[in-house]
Amino acid sequence: MSDELADRLRGQGYRLTPQRQLVLRAVEKLGHATPDEVLAEVHAQSSAVNVSTVYRNLEVLEELGLVRHAHLSDRAPTYHSVTDHEHFHLVCRNCHRVQSVDPEEVAPFAERLREQRDFVIDVGHLAIFGTCVECEPDA
Repeated sequence: MSDELADRLRGQGYRLTPQRQLVLRAVEKLGHATPDEVLAEVHAQSSAVNVSTVYRNLEVLEELGLVRHAHLSDRAPTYHSVTDHEHFHLVCRNCHRVQSVDPEEVAPFAERLREQRDFVIDVGHLAIFGTCVECEPDA
């Protein structure tokens, strides 16, 4: 991946820096992670990276299509690698558990929006909030 990443970065006028590699590796390892969680993972490898470096590199990696973000809470965005399968998220408001769901499960709804509203949803950015069965009051 390093050669491909380096080529993509150079094509957009960026360099493949050690910090970018650390940030991308951290996102890939963590699955879904906030910038602070990425920073903590990066600090396990190198304390020479600060939070602004993490944010800047996440922005660049997202511009390049290597990571995506979703808003899974009312706090910082959560990033995940695009090497993971395309998915959307179910978020429990009580226990904060996040489930990744295959986009086929929302396909009929997405198609209806396209046909009736001329609107195409960005499934990878979709987060549906509710309550999981374990947290349901009558469960």
